[in-house]
Amino acid sequence: MNLLFIIVAVIAIILLFTGGFVSSLNFLLYVGIILLVLAVIAFIVRALTGRKNV
Repeated sequence: MNLLFIIVAVIAIILLFTGGFVSSLNFLLYVGIILLVLAVIAFIVRALTGRKNV
C-alpha cells in the first residue's frame, strides 16, 4: 500500500508541473492537486488508524 501512495504522489507532482508549465494542459493542474490531496488524506488515515501492512 505504501508503494501505491508514493506512485500517486509522484504522478500528482508530475501533473502539477505539467499543468503549471503548459497552459493548454491547465486541467492537469487540478487533477494533480486532487491526486495529491487524496494521497495525503490516505496517508493520514493510515497513520492514525495504526495499521501496519508490510
